[in-house]
Amino acid sequence: MRAGFCIIIFVSFLACAQDMLSHLRNSDIIARAKGFYGHDGHQRIKKWLTFIDDSDSQNEWQKVHLVNNFFNKHIEYKTDDELWLQKDYWATPLESLGVGMGDCEDYVIAKYFTLIALGVPEDKIRFMYVRQRTINQPHMVLIYFEKPNQVPYVLDNFNTKLLPANKRSDLTPIYSFNGQGLWLAKSKGLGNKVKNSPGVSAWSTMLQRIEQGELTPIKNNDKGTI
Repeated sequence: MRAGFCIIIFVSFLACAQDMLSHLRNSDIIARAKGFYGHDGHQRIKKWLTFIDDSDSQNEWQKVHLVNNFFNKHIEYKTDDELWLQKDYWATPLESLGVGMGDCEDYVIAKYFTLIALGVPEDKIRFMYVRQRTINQPHMVLIYFEKPNQVPYVLDNFNTKLLPANKRSDLTPIYSFNGQGLWLAKSKGLGNKVKNSPGVSAWSTMLQRIEQGELTPIKNNDKGTI
C-alpha cells in the first residue's frame, strides 16, 4: 500500500509537477498520509503544499531562498544507515517530509522537485556531488544558476546560508547532474556532460524503484515498520 501511495506522488512530479499538486488537492492522499506518517508527518506534508501555494507568486530568487530554508527547517539530518537500514537510499520528497528526516541526497531531491513545482526551469538547477572538506566526506548539494555560465549558488543542509559556489571554499566539486543528464564539475560547478557515473546510476535506480513500487519501509522508528 505504501509503495502505491508514494509512486503516485513521485511519478506525477516527473510528468508534471503542477498536475501532481492538483491531484493531491483533489484526492484522499493527504488524508491517508496521516495513517502512514502520524500527526507530525501529516502536518509537514500539509505545510509543504501550503508553502508551495504561498511561494508561487514570489520571484525566482525568492523561491530559491524559501525552498532552501523550508527543507532545512523541516527535515532533520539522519544517515541512510540509521533511517532506512541501507547504505544508500534516495527517498522521495513525500517520504522525507513524512518521516521528517533524511540525508544530504534527500534534502537535495526535495528541494529540486519543489523548485520545479514552483516553475524554476530544470536547466537552472542541478544536483552536485562534492567533498565536504570540513569533515572530509562526500556530500551532495543543489546548485542554482541565476544566469547561464555564471557561478551557481549552493543550496546546502550543512551550511544553510545561500552562497555562490566560489565562496564555498569548504566544498570541492566532483560532478553535477539533473534529470536531463550529467556533467563533470569544473571550478564554477559547470562542466561537460559525461556518461556512466554513480550519480546517474543512483538517479536511474531511484526512478526505476519508484516506477516499480519497490520502496523500502522504515523498520527502526518508534511505530515499527511503516
